[in-house]
Amino acid sequence: MSCPDKIRPVYSIFPLSGTTREVCIWLSVLFVLGLTGCDRMGASRNSQLMQDAETKSAQGDFARAVNLYEAALDDSPRCAEVHYKLALLYDDKLNDPVSALHHFRRYLALSPAGAHATDVKNSIKHDEIAALTVLSGDSVITRSEAARLRNENLNLHKELETRAVLARSATDKSQEGNTGSKKTAPKKVDRNYVVQSGDTLFSISRKFYKSPKRWKEILNANRKSIRDPKKLTVGQTLVIP
Repeated sequence: MSCPDKIRPVYSIFPLSGTTREVCIWLSVLFVLGLTGCDRMGASRNSQLMQDAETKSAQGDFARAVNLYEAALDDSPRCAEVHYKLALLYDDKLNDPVSALHHFRRYLALSPAGAHATDVKNSIKHDEIAALTVLSGDSVITRSEAARLRNENLNLHKELETRAVLARSATDKSQEGNTGSKKTAPKKVDRNYVVQSGDTLFSISRKFYKSPKRWKEILNANRKSIRDPKKLTVGQTLVIP
């Protein structure tokens, strides 16, 4: 037997008819389309879960909202927004800085240059201090007590800042008196906001100023109506400077 007789193509052992080849091609096409369809179905499901979670959050059912957001997580880059929503819930509504930190960090890991990156970095700094207070190994402390201590600390900083502003204002007036010139400051238009269930000064500051840092301005503008900064009254109207 010659060499050409010994070497034969593999497909000669299992010959495929034209019809079989067509079936294989169609099966491949259907498989690819099926993967695409599954991806679209997954995206649609995640979108619906997020909408349901936002509805529950607006209704004040924060525990159910957390469950729905967590069901939408799959660690893909598109889930950065879900982590951000979860972090805000834990931070603003549930007063749980430890859980908020986890989701803020997951957002940065998935979307380091995302639209909320700056706000997330500022919130992480705030929550790291809060988490250290809550999880302090030196003493057992409740979250409400930790929140009270944080507020006292923030109020002290605010008092020092107010004194510094008054000192600068007095210096500016003295300089204006010496030069004989007066500057007219532009008038600011205040806004009103009705407190909703779960609102805090921290979350209201984020809503209007895109940053939680300006909560003290809201507190100072409503000193007469806010008895306890930690407990806002639902239905109460606040002035937003």
